Amino acid sequence: MEARLDYSQKSPAGMTAMLALNHFVETCGLEHALLELVKTRASQINGCAYCIDMHTIDARAAGESEQRLYLLNAWREAPFYTDRERAALAWTEAVTLVGESQVPDYLYEEVRQHFSEEELVNLTWAIVVINGWNRLSVAFRSQPGKYKARKG
Repeated sequence: MEARLDYSQKSPAGMTAMLALNHFVETCGLEHALLELVKTRASQINGCAYCIDMHTIDARAAGESEQRLYLLNAWREAPFYTDRERAALAWTEAVTLVGESQVPDYLYEEVRQHFSEEELVNLTWAIVVINGWNRLSVAFRSQPGKYKARKG
């Protein structure tokens, strides 16, 4: 598959807005490891090769284990995730698939046991952002394979 166009070049103002929201998510206080799991899981659901590549590279660079990354799409059956991570992954799936799930009340109540209200809103912003990046990358065929891990 070939890239269609460079969306960041064609809409610099839109890119600036996405980067600002992305920066907020990165500095909102949620654990970096948790955010990388959320980003990777949403990207798996959305079939975004570019983002899966990027976020597994960043997760590994930050010390995430291969085992947890390999088993992420089967996290319910794998014993390697904390209750907080499990809640975040369930929330990620429901919000990513909002048209199907409608994000049920029982899930909201479950997630609230592991996240404060502010954290839950910030987690939801993180899911909104990665879903946006996924849609841009899939729509314009961003090519995986060239991304290098972030520094710091």
